[in-house]
Amino acid sequence: MPDRLRVLIADDHPLFRDGLRMLLATTEDLDVVAEARSGEEAIAMATDESCNPDVVVMDLKMPGCNGIEATRRILAVAPDVHVLIVTMFEDDASVFAAMRAGARGYVLKDAAQEDVLRAIRSVARGDAIFSPAIATRVLDSFAAVQHAVPRELFPMLTEREREILAALARGSSNSDIADEMDLTPKTVRNYVSAILSKLQVVDRTQAVLKAREAGLG
Repeated sequence: MPDRLRVLIADDHPLFRDGLRMLLATTEDLDVVAEARSGEEAIAMATDESCNPDVVVMDLKMPGCNGIEATRRILAVAPDVHVLIVTMFEDDASVFAAMRAGARGYVLKDAAQEDVLRAIRSVARGDAIFSPAIATRVLDSFAAVQHAVPRELFPMLTEREREILAALARGSSNSDIADEMDLTPKTVRNYVSAILSKLQVVDRTQAVLKAREAGLG
């Protein structure tokens, strides 16, 4: 790891960028080399050799290209860059979508300054780091068995269709499912239509009722 880490801040809120820039200015090993106000700017800067960041501190919700898509596109071109998500969003869909996109860490914006600095240094080393609340949810998700749908339930469905049916039974929207499973909204709609047809129901409400009667949700 270099003696001084080059950090790109990607966030559409000027106050957050200003605050993080000033925080990093107090350190001896972290330099802000660029600031992006959108996902598109973050992609352009992170893949620009003149910028060459070691770590991108990435917000999730930005105009145009969001932080998850920006992370995916940056790492496709520059796999040596490490991405740390710093956001206010702690829902499961956002966390797991960020992990699938290749982010090495996920920290909430209300974290202590020392925790943010530690997270930047940790992801630069290649470690994975999460805010305590996020880490607990990640561990719980791996331990939970309710998301696994036994094959004997709804055998007419494919494995992916059973996963989506279970998500519907838990109350997830199409948008939630798209983020959680790294699918496009159109693909999710197609899966839902196929599920309705195979279950011989007229709408998703009836599909959810069937799923919950079978013990899903």
